[in-house]
Amino acid sequence: MRSAALPTLLTLTALLTACGGSGGTPPTPTPVPPAGSVCPQGISSGPSAQAALLPFQPDFTAGTVTADWTAPHVPGEVLILGPAAGTLSAQSLSALAGVTVQEIVPGLRLAATPAGRDDAAFAASLHAAGLRVQPNYLYRAQALPNDPGVNAGLPISGTRVTQTYLNRIKAPAAWDFLTACGKTPQGVVTAVIDSGVDASHNDLTGRLLTPQTVTSGAATQDDARHGTGVTGIIGAATNNGVAVTGLTWGGTNMLSIRMLDAAGEGSTTQLVQALQRAMNAGAKVINLSLGFEGANPDTAVSSALTDAAKQAVVIAAAGNTPGVGLFFPASHPAVISVGAVGNTNGTLACYSAKPDASQTAVAGNFIVAPGGDCSGKPAELVPALMPASGYGLVAGTSFAAPQVSGVAALMRAANPGLTAAQTKALILQTVDRSAGLPLLDANAAVRAATR
Repeated sequence: MRSAALPTLLTLTALLTACGGSGGTPPTPTPVPPAGSVCPQGISSGPSAQAALLPFQPDFTAGTVTADWTAPHVPGEVLILGPAAGTLSAQSLSALAGVTVQEIVPGLRLAATPAGRDDAAFAASLHAAGLRVQPNYLYRAQALPNDPGVNAGLPISGTRVTQTYLNRIKAPAAWDFLTACGKTPQGVVTAVIDSGVDASHNDLTGRLLTPQTVTSGAATQDDARHGTGVTGIIGAATNNGVAVTGLTWGGTNMLSIRMLDAAGEGSTTQLVQALQRAMNAGAKVINLSLGFEGANPDTAVSSALTDAAKQAVVIAAAGNTPGVGLFFPASHPAVISVGAVGNTNGTLACYSAKPDASQTAVAGNFIVAPGGDCSGKPAELVPALMPASGYGLVAGTSFAAPQVSGVAALMRAANPGLTAAQTKALILQTVDRSAGLPLLDANAAVRAATR
């Protein structure tokens, strides 16, 4: 993925100050909400009905496969989408004779291109034999922070960094409202499909479910220095007197699923497997701060996303290249796509993608949140967790998306009966357009979820 040219992103090795500039423990919500913000009669602090958990059953036989062999993909591999192995025709079986084939999930198989053959040509021969085929596309993180100072000790002299994005999306008002209603601002099972997580980070204590991986890399390591920051924006431990505040305040409900390697790259097969893991774990929210640029969607992942969105609200970073439209999977119709604003709410950050003229069908799924400004000034970047219990300043749609995921988790925890589709619709219906762009409004979304 091409990334925008940003000034060097400064990083912190010392603990950042808590949000609001108080310099200590993150703020506790005030017990009484502002005038007029009464708790609805229908909301209770007790348990309520849960939305159903569904099995992972994507239909890999649906839709038209449009394969783009010029797009970045894993060399030497071709994906076969449905049908079940026992129903292959004699012609298809003949085309696969002597080919190494591995089942990834039911209905999706990975074929190794025979030695000496070109991937596209091999795929064409399989297609001619009646098989649905596509590349094993490569996905990339939507920001890799430039932070050599995290371990080397880069000082930021005289600068106090605060989580200004929380006020801009009205998170404190949402927390106040929930507290007044007798509810803790906690989340639901939220899957962060990314580059792994520093499971020993001081600011994630008590928040993580057992991390998982679909790569050869360790689930509890974040070599790409990306997934830990994304996870923390949603679920950094709160009221623990340490550094930053997560959108959701408590509960062991953050599920990190590693699919990106140390370079911040992962494949179609790994993303499908990660979505399966998220569904099997009962995820109600899935964050995807990753993607690839291109007009042609990944058919295999599209099928998996359609299935996953029946259970989970799926949120994806819009992409970090302006002028080329939404990246995939942000362009999928079941997904909320998240762009980034810089230091003002009415202007997209210089790097942020947005829907182009060919994506009008999904333009209504586009929302924005603060992702860090292009100036590189510490006060205009996003404070984020980094591996080795570090902290850094970052920018990118990668860090705008988890703000939406955090709000979705607050909503579904406050009203467990909300379906994924209802939650998605409420987030999009309650955006703040006062500055022109559809800015995430945590307060309005949480209130709407409890009506």
